[in-house]
Amino acid sequence: MSHDTDKLIRQLSLVSFLMAERRPLTARDVQQHVEGYSEMSDEAFARRFYSDRAELHALGVPLQSQRDEFTGEELYTLRSEQYFLPPLELSDDELATLQTYLYALEGRFAYAEPLRLALQNLALGRTGFPEAPTETAVRVDRLDPDYSPELQARLSKLEVAISKQRTVKFQYTAMSTGRERERTLNPYALFNDRGAWYVVGRDLDRDAERTFRVPRIRGEITFATRRERDFRVPADFEIGRYEVEGEARIEVGPDTAWWVERAYGNRGRFEEGVFVTEYSSAQQLATWVLRQEGRAVPLEPEELRREVAEALERVLERHEGDPPEVASPAKQKGHDEVPARPAGPVAPERFAVLQALLAYLLAACGEDREAEIEARELVERLHIPEEELEEHLSLLNLVNFGGGCYTVYAELRGDVVHVDKELYGETFRASPRLTPLEARAIRLALDFVGPGIAAEAHSAVASVRRKLEETFGQFELPQTPEPEVASEEERLIATFTDAIHEHRLVEVEYQKEGEQTWSQRLVEPYYLERQLPHWYVHTWDRTSEGERTFRLDRMRNAKLRKEQFEPRPGFDPHEFSRARVVRIWYSPEVARFEVEKGARLLRDRAAVAELRVGSVDWLVGEILAYRGEAVVLEPEDVRAAVAERARQLARPPRKAAVRA
Repeated sequence: MSHDTDKLIRQLSLVSFLMAERRPLTARDVQQHVEGYSEMSDEAFARRFYSDRAELHALGVPLQSQRDEFTGEELYTLRSEQYFLPPLELSDDELATLQTYLYALEGRFAYAEPLRLALQNLALGRTGFPEAPTETAVRVDRLDPDYSPELQARLSKLEVAISKQRTVKFQYTAMSTGRERERTLNPYALFNDRGAWYVVGRDLDRDAERTFRVPRIRGEITFATRRERDFRVPADFEIGRYEVEGEARIEVGPDTAWWVERAYGNRGRFEEGVFVTEYSSAQQLATWVLRQEGRAVPLEPEELRREVAEALERVLERHEGDPPEVASPAKQKGHDEVPARPAGPVAPERFAVLQALLAYLLAACGEDREAEIEARELVERLHIPEEELEEHLSLLNLVNFGGGCYTVYAELRGDVVHVDKELYGETFRASPRLTPLEARAIRLALDFVGPGIAAEAHSAVASVRRKLEETFGQFELPQTPEPEVASEEERLIATFTDAIHEHRLVEVEYQKEGEQTWSQRLVEPYYLERQLPHWYVHTWDRTSEGERTFRLDRMRNAKLRKEQFEPRPGFDPHEFSRARVVRIWYSPEVARFEVEKGARLLRDRAAVAELRVGSVDWLVGEILAYRGEAVVLEPEDVRAAVAERARQLARPPRKAAVRA
């Protein structure tokens, strides 16, 4: 057997032994009775036992220990509440809702496999999830612009490194300098912020805590050593902590302040119309200011004011006169090297898969001593590769409690698995506790779907969320940030979901990009869409008599009207007749990031992309945010619109000039 297989049998047998004995046990008891330890020397046992305890703790199965007051020996126990899920009563409707989320995220969510295993554990003993998705899953689409096979491979490798506390090496392109070099990192945690994935940890080259954006990692991520563990996460580590460069003061108009407070209120405060926030990079904050197109005016510090002013000059210069010359396309190989053997999506821990398989087999037996299960059922339910099913069953057959007492004997006979429940089988018939990775997968899924949970507020979703959040309270998830509260967005989505289902008109107060104040619209909503980090609703706007897409975070309010509308024949909310193709050139400074989104790399390391754009106003704000590193090539009227807006904003506001 392989080293990993031996370790799995040892760890499962250790858990089984402690659960079956139900009394404090010494290390000597473990060494003598648990499969895999008895052949070891005392030194090897001490090392392996310590390592196994640490890994089990990381999997959410912590062994408790206390010192015997008479002998001085350490005594070990495993309480049932540390192994089994707390009581979680989910109705069939609630389980169907969870399946809706899995369906909605399938193929575009790197954590789909641990999510699937978590849902399987939650539904243990049920008849299963329905095959068909609910109506909401069809009407609400979710798109992650960063999602790709390369991204999910990197997330998978980083998850393994975090769980095993292994140091990694990778090539990384810095945003500020554009230089690519090797970095050595002790990874502490992964997190998703407004649609972008980051890994945070100790940068060993700089001997400081740093955060890296995962899509900027180049090539393959490798382990730096062959040790089983390289580091420990500091006890005082807090996810989301970052180095503060200073405090900025940004003037925001009254008609925009409501939006800034809703979207960024947790990152700063308001003082008489001025938004005060800490920042870690003046360049990144300038990008945000420029995207607001004059609705946010930097007052302090001078560095930020200068960065915004210089960026506007670059944008204006590059959009006046002739567009830049475009080099010929680069070779098809591309700038970003894909790993030779890319990993799949983030995989659940093999220990957790075996836990779930054991519980599933025993649940199939029920009160009887034996059962037969179609092999295809196990393959589909637990996503175990067909060629690996027999090996998984053999591993469970080897797990014992000491003294030859086993939990299950399962044998693959053709297309059927025959299950015999052994002496201690009844002990493990309940759902195993979710591992931190599985719990994190559920939380990330809820955050990804986000306020769309409110889209079925009249069905089982609200209760599902409440029950799952209560269950999360049973887990310690130091590597998972708390989800952002989005109550206003949830309310808006609930309103539009009702309107879509019932074909009712909605009265909207909306502030679009480039406008200083909001306007009132009457719309027929057809489709909700999630493109991280925002939610959109596709509509027919009766006010302007045309197709319109609205971003929900820019809505002050949405009121459901009593009047119903008849859906327009042939109207496809995915295809807007007014969308235009805009050709954009990206400088070598930012091209490497745009290539990841589908732009074509050029021989001079710049890039070109053709985008379908429904709103020129939106595009102007996006081009400004690139601070001169993105240039519209055509059509000419869009180039002129960008130049004119940059010219207007380059004139210093009176208030800002006085403060200067």
